[in-house]
Amino acid sequence: MQNVNQRGGHGFSVGNAVDWNLAASFGGKLARPEPPATDYTRHQAIAQLTESARAAEIPVREVTGLAEGEGIPEARIVNRPDWIRAAAHSMRVMTGGRDGAGKPRAVSGRIAGVQTGAVLAFVSSGILGQYDPFGGGDGGELLLVYPNVIAVERQLRVNPADFRMWVCLHEVTHRVQFRANPWLAGHMSGALAVLTEESAEDMTKVVGRLAEYVRDRRSNPEERDPNSAGVLGLVRAVQSETQREALDRLLVLGTLLEGHADHVMDAVGPAVVPSVATIRRRFDQRRQRRQPPLQRLLRALLGVDAKMDQYTRGKAFVDRVVSTVGMERFNVIWTGPDTLPLPAEIDEPQRWIDRVL
Repeated sequence: MQNVNQRGGHGFSVGNAVDWNLAASFGGKLARPEPPATDYTRHQAIAQLTESARAAEIPVREVTGLAEGEGIPEARIVNRPDWIRAAAHSMRVMTGGRDGAGKPRAVSGRIAGVQTGAVLAFVSSGILGQYDPFGGGDGGELLLVYPNVIAVERQLRVNPADFRMWVCLHEVTHRVQFRANPWLAGHMSGALAVLTEESAEDMTKVVGRLAEYVRDRRSNPEERDPNSAGVLGLVRAVQSETQREALDRLLVLGTLLEGHADHVMDAVGPAVVPSVATIRRRFDQRRQRRQPPLQRLLRALLGVDAKMDQYTRGKAFVDRVVSTVGMERFNVIWTGPDTLPLPAEIDEPQRWIDRVL
C-alpha cells in the first residue's frame, strides 16, 4: 500500500493538521443515542452479524470468482462511538497523518477535530457497515454497526435474520474486492494524497476558477451534469487539473465498487436470503425518500446523495458488462488502474468493453 506521506517531500499532509483524538472523542459524545433494545436483542444481533459475515464469504467468492482459497477473516461488530473511532483512525491514515508526527497547531487542529467529529457523528447514525482497507491489524477490517442494522430492519419491517445477511453480502463483497486486489488500497490512497495535498498555486488562480464556475452556472442554469452540479461542481471549481483527475479516479472507483457489490447482492441474495425481493424493494424506497431541508443540505455537503447515485450507475454498468461478457471476463477490470473504467465509460459500458476487452 502506498504511503500517502511519501510524495517527493512536497505538499502538506492534511492528516497532520487535524486533532484526530479530539475528532474521535467529540464525535463519540455527539453521536445520537442508539435505538432502544433489550440485552437479548443486542446479543442476538451481534451474534447473527458475526455469523452472517462469515457465511456470506463463500457465496460471494463463488459469484465473483475472487479471493478463492484464502482464509475468512472475522468481522468487527461495533456501536456508533466505536465506528467513529475507527473512522477517525482510517481518515488519519488516508489523509497522510502519522503516529508520532507531533500535535497539529493548537487552535486550528482542535477546530478541525471538532468539525470532523461532528461530521462523523452525523454519518454514524446511518451507516450499516463498511470495509476499511486502512484499518485493522492486517491491512483491513470489516465493520458492522449493529445498532443501525437494528434500527433499519425495524423501520423497513423486514425479517431481521434475512436483513442482517443481506447487509453482510454487500459489505463482504467489499472485503473480497480489496483482499483479492491489494493494489486497490494504494490506488485509493494515492488519489486521496493528491486531493489532500496543500496546493502551492497562487490563490488568485483558485479564485479565478471559482469565478469562472459561478459565471458558467449563471449562464447555464439548467446544467445537470453530475460532475459539475451543486457541491461537487463547487469543489471541482477550486481544484487544480491534477486534483480534478484524482477526484475522478476516486468517483469512478467508488461507483465500480458499490455497483459491483449491489450486483453481487442481487446475484447471491435469492439463494441465501429468502425475503430478498421485499428487502430490496423497501430499502430502495428508503433510499429515495425525500428528506427535510436541513438533512438534504447535510447529505449534499457530505456526498451522501452522490453515493446513492454511485449504487445506481455502478450497478447498471456491472449488470451490462457481466450480461454481455460474463463474470470471468468482467474480472479483467481488477487487473490494475489502466483497466478500471474511465468516467465516460460508466454510463456507456460498451466503450469499456471495446477498450479493455
